[in-house]
Amino acid sequence: MVRRIEAVGALRDPAWRAAFTEVPRHLFVPAYYVPGPAGYERLWSGDPDPARRARWLRGAHQDTALATRVRDGELVSSASQPSLMARMLEALGPGDGHDVLEIGAGTGYNAALLGHRLGDGHVTTVDLDEEITESARAHLAAAGHRPAVLTGDGARGCRERAPYDRIVATCEMPAIPAGWLAQCRPGARILAPLSTGLILLTVRGPDHAEGRFLATSAYFVPLRGGAARPPGQRSAEPYPEVYDDEAGFLAGLAGQALEPREALTLWHHEGRPERERFGVTLRAGRQWAWLDDPEGPHAWPLPDYA
Repeated sequence: MVRRIEAVGALRDPAWRAAFTEVPRHLFVPAYYVPGPAGYERLWSGDPDPARRARWLRGAHQDTALATRVRDGELVSSASQPSLMARMLEALGPGDGHDVLEIGAGTGYNAALLGHRLGDGHVTTVDLDEEITESARAHLAAAGHRPAVLTGDGARGCRERAPYDRIVATCEMPAIPAGWLAQCRPGARILAPLSTGLILLTVRGPDHAEGRFLATSAYFVPLRGGAARPPGQRSAEPYPEVYDDEAGFLAGLAGQALEPREALTLWHHEGRPERERFGVTLRAGRQWAWLDDPEGPHAWPLPDYA
């Protein structure tokens, strides 16, 4: 798995390579679901059929996302693709002594990787679903890690463990909760999925942050709780009438300000811009996405969350 991640250009930092090498992913996915002709099929470590157990183990160490919780046919939680996790962790760039807040505990695997790099005492992970936090805590303990795993609304951050040097979200957001900024130290970074991209913000103060999107596309399970997508806000799903991932990203980012066809026209007019040309600014109670320039002509308001 590590060799495959390296082959796509991730894991350039030896510290992260060591984390992915030494934290066994299969301990965090004792069961997962794969699409089948009759819906989701469950693979698990305790299957009495040795061939199915071997299939489970092989799948656990593939560089692919895994569905870990399905309710009434709907995906509730997943284990992210390891190469995407590696890119995110390297972009987040936590260093020795940094305190990190993770929004969305998932299986606990990401928290274990952070704990390997920083020490468990520097890692806090929060999830709204108590079942998810309980299982994440059990997986982490099985792997020998004990970061703070808390049940709560990640949109509100975690004030009791603040301040943080890094905040990373592992669920799709409609916008950045402004309250996170006050829980950060100056110069902190926030990395979160927006539309179908990953925004990397630098925190300038308790009411000011700004940054650009990473080059990679990213699809995550939506956040639940206080910053869940407002009624009428578009999801980050691809738009059939757009036919291009980058233009679909713009359509999702602009929300109700642009119809998908308008987004496609603008995208062509501006030279088919890639994700890195887009950014987000939070300042003085406002939040907006933009193309090329925060004060330029192409800017779109994002929902505000206190």
